[in-house]
Amino acid sequence: MNNGHTTSERQQVATLGGGCFWCIEAIYNDIQGVSAAISGYAGGRVPNPTYEQVCSHMTGHAEVVQVTFDPAVISYRDILEIFFSIHDPTTLNRQGNDVGDQYRSVILYHDAEQKRIAEETIKALTEAKAFRDPIVTQVVPLDHFYPAENYHQEYFKNNPNQPYCRFVVAPKVSKFRKHHAEMLKA
Repeated sequence: MNNGHTTSERQQVATLGGGCFWCIEAIYNDIQGVSAAISGYAGGRVPNPTYEQVCSHMTGHAEVVQVTFDPAVISYRDILEIFFSIHDPTTLNRQGNDVGDQYRSVILYHDAEQKRIAEETIKALTEAKAFRDPIVTQVVPLDHFYPAENYHQEYFKNNPNQPYCRFVVAPKVSKFRKHHAEMLKA
């Protein structure tokens, strides 16, 4: 469990939920300055939940990705800008056909600075009318992060031909890569 803001002198951690963690993780793992993107669960009531428990809607957890990054290469604000570009922050407990509280849009901040930046980012997007509907992204403190089961880690990379990956994850990843080639690892 990593609840700290920094993992070393140069690394910071962001925890984000925006639908299925397979999509979010696949995109962040491609970004310059990101050293790790780990799928997991946060924001719930049950210690060490399993995927099946989270999907039962009884634990309150969201599927999230914990992103470890070098702020000298990519800022937390940039991490959030990517986040808001890769999911729909205006749908409550839903991303496309994925429905349930585990798919909610949520930023789990690690400290007061992350909370401030998250709130400023949402305010700026709202004022710019970046989305037709109001942003429903929760901004809440991170209590605990529980890494998902090993088979969920790098799921898209390891299962590119799985139907969900082919029809949901691959188009999102492809779209991001096309529009943000300058951010990708070489």
